[in-house]
Amino acid sequence: MQKKAIEWISEQEYLEYEKDSDIKYEYFEGEMFAMAGASEKHNLIVSNLVGELRNQLKKKPCRVYPSDMRLKIEHTGLFTYPDVMIVCGERKFTNDDKPETLLNPDVIIEVLSDSTENYDRSKKFEHYRKLESLKEYVLVSQNVKKIEKYFKADGKWIFSDTDENNTSILLESVDCELNHLEIYDKIDE
Repeated sequence: MQKKAIEWISEQEYLEYEKDSDIKYEYFEGEMFAMAGASEKHNLIVSNLVGELRNQLKKKPCRVYPSDMRLKIEHTGLFTYPDVMIVCGERKFTNDDKPETLLNPDVIIEVLSDSTENYDRSKKFEHYRKLESLKEYVLVSQNVKKIEKYFKADGKWIFSDTDENNTSILLESVDCELNHLEIYDKIDE
């Protein structure tokens, strides 16, 4: 969560406020937190991720969502906007008539920034782990070529990552490969 919270509001007030807002907000326990703008590097990495995943998932029953798709973690009440989400099979939303808030991602990817890295690794991941649908959580650095993955197997989270010798990581739940060459394409070092 990024900036100072504004006054306490209900979940319904938050959703109404967001309808007319040009700014995206996280919402948790009656407080709204303005999402910080992303850097060029961050946006390029997200764009590369979405493009690569879309190409690899094109013939599968999966959808890739960029950071404008809101997510609600029902068990904790957090509303947030992950950088990338993947849903395979049936999608569940908070409002069936007008899908606006996703409830069941299979994969969540966050691109780390200096201001959000600690939150993405700790508190946010605590919330995400409450999602029954979540099978993989991926963290992508924008400062170095590094991809970290947490894969849920038999109720436990198993960690793996990339380095200079191992530049690809497999998203097992969706059978997609993330490779440094593609994810960091056009990123100035």
